[in-house]
Formats: sequence, structure tokens, C-alpha cells
Amino acid sequence: MNVSKNIRALRDKRGWTQEKLAESMGVSFQAVSSWERGEYLPDAEKLIRLAELFDVSLSVLTSERPSLETTDALYDWEHMKTYVKTTAKALGLSDTACAVDFAAKAHEGQTRKRSDVPYLYHPLNLACHALALGIADDGILAACLLHDVIEDCGIQADDLPVGERARELVRLLTCKKADGADRERILDAYYAGIASDPEAALIKCLDRCNNLTTMAWGLSRDKIYRMIRETERYFPPLLDLLKATPEYNNAAWLLKYQIESMLDIYKRLL
Repeated sequence: MNVSKNIRALRDKRGWTQEKLAESMGVSFQAVSSWERGEYLPDAEKLIRLAELFDVSLSVLTSERPSLETTDALYDWEHMKTYVKTTAKALGLSDTACAVDFAAKAHEGQTRKRSDVPYLYHPLNLACHALALGIADDGILAACLLHDVIEDCGIQADDLPVGERARELVRLLTCKKADGADRERILDAYYAGIASDPEAALIKCLDRCNNLTTMAWGLSRDKIYRMIRETERYFPPLLDLLKATPEYNNAAWLLKYQIESMLDIYKRLL
């Protein structure tokens, strides 16, 4: 096992001193120094604690293999923005055209969790995904772009510069804070509302696809586990609804494949 080098590399990656790591572990900095020099290894309990602190699996902490290079965002959000605006203009999608600029202003300065990636990357990804699936409905695309502005930006539905259909979709896709004892009740009601509307279900599945592909760098291991459980519980009915809706049948098959593939990958790696 190459634990000593891995501890040093993971500590350096986070910009921590040996003293900071020692304080978090409840040990002396001399102990951390000894681990990193390979003089002796942390016991099993401390290895588990180190993995939790670094938010990695034990296999990563003890692996002999060098770490692989990763990237937070695979796409250029500015290019996606230009693509969506150009497509909206070409197809005469007035709500979508307005929604692009409104979302950019609403999410200005916001980033994806635990990264420097502009938040606008996320709603733009949903809109591009929908277009790639051959979905060019003005209300759906506008709602893809605006689906988080009520929840994350303090904006009211009546202030959205789009038609009532897009506003209603954004309302359905907005979830109250779901933490603590009321979490299950809130999520049950939230997903029940989405399951009543095929277009809301479509957008939510697009949303989950993007969140699954980015949660490895955006969420802790505990939250990844919770996301997996939530997806397994609430998304099969949404996908069934899409499969039963003729215009979204092909999209349902592709979304189901992507969601289930991502879940399987994460479960194997956790």
C-alpha cells in the first residue's frame, strides 16, 4: 500500500498543513509527519477517518496506482449559451430567448457546489440535452433554463419573463428546503407533483442526468449515497410516465439508460 504518499498528496490537494490535518484527526502533527514519511501506518480506525476527511474511498487512500487527472466541467458554458440563443432565434422560441439572458443574470456569481464552475453551466446543459433529444418546445426549454431561479435566486414565478406554461413548469420543479425530519414528506409531495405532468417529469429527468454526472466533484460521499437512494425511489415513476407519453417515448429510453448507468457506476465505486 502507498498510504504515506497518498496522505501527503490528498493533504496537499486541499491546501492543508500537517498541523491542520493533525487537528482534524485528533493526533499530533508529528504523527501525521510519521505517516507521510512511511515510518508507520495509521490504524484501521484512523484510515477510515482519513478517508472521510478527504472524502475518498479507502481504496483511493491505500492504492498503489497514481491518481488520474479530472476536470470539473466538460463543456464551455459560453458556447452553450450562444448555441441555445442562436437556436431559439432560428426556431422563433421567444420564451427560450428571454430565459437565457434572465437565467444568466439571476445566477450571476453563483457556482456549482465545491467548484469554480459557473452555475449557468447547469441549466444550459439541460437545454442543450433537450435539444439533442430533438425537443424544441419553447415552454420546456425556457423551464429548463429557469428551473432553479425561484429556489436558488429568490425570484418569484410571476417575475419570470416567460409564458404561463413555462412558469407552471418552474413552479412544479421548485422544491422547498428538504432537510431534517420533514425531508421525506416534502420530497414525496414534490415528486408527486412532478409525476402529474409529463413535461415537468422530462425536465426533472434531464436535471437528474446532469446532477448525476457532476455529483462526484460536487457532493460528499454521504450526499452521493443519499442522491442514489432518492433517484432509485422517485425516478422510476417519472420515467414510466415519459414512456407512456408518445412524444417523449424515445427520450424516456435514453434518459433511463443514462440514469441507470450512472447509478450502477457510482454504486460499484462507492
